[in-house]
Amino acid sequence: MKLEDIAEKMHSGKIYACSDEQLVAEQTSCLELLYDYNHSRPSEGEKRQQLLKDMFAECGEDNYIEPPFHANWGGRHVHFGSHIYANVGLSLVDDTHIYIGDNVMFGPHVIVCTATHPISPALREKQMQYNLPVHIGKNAWIGGGVFIMPGVTIGENSVIGANSIVTKDIPANVVAAGNPCRILRKITAEDDRFYDHGKPIEL
Repeated sequence: MKLEDIAEKMHSGKIYACSDEQLVAEQTSCLELLYDYNHSRPSEGEKRQQLLKDMFAECGEDNYIEPPFHANWGGRHVHFGSHIYANVGLSLVDDTHIYIGDNVMFGPHVIVCTATHPISPALREKQMQYNLPVHIGKNAWIGGGVFIMPGVTIGENSVIGANSIVTKDIPANVVAAGNPCRILRKITAEDDRFYDHGKPIEL
């Protein structure tokens, strides 16, 4: 099968063999830039910014990812807005597209996963998989240790509590947490006045 035919399956939710030699070679070439990023020095901010632009499908301005950073395809299928912050250990399983809006914040050790495998043992023996895209809206805050499953959309401004496993879509403007992740409450005007269980915001 031609590489472009496999790529079509990767991005359309169809089952394909992730061990195809052409695919592995292409993926390895993407990981070279990821290696360079993870071995850059803390003082090399401009170099890191340029590497992100070279690695990602789209990358806005003033994005910061604290190494170590992992992406299955080195970010080739990642679409970043601007002013995104990610603490250590971000893993983007970008076998298909991941869309992340402006001003999103990631706590440490977050996993965003697009790849999954069929239940059939016979198919898994053949290293078959399929992929579903993930969307994270602008101004979302993803807490430390969160796992976002394939196909999920998280709405803008929403907060996902630490160690949550997000298996279904989360709407905009809510606080959600748990395993599986569930909506706890809406974000309201009170959140512009108070923080941390009723402390007044005084800027």
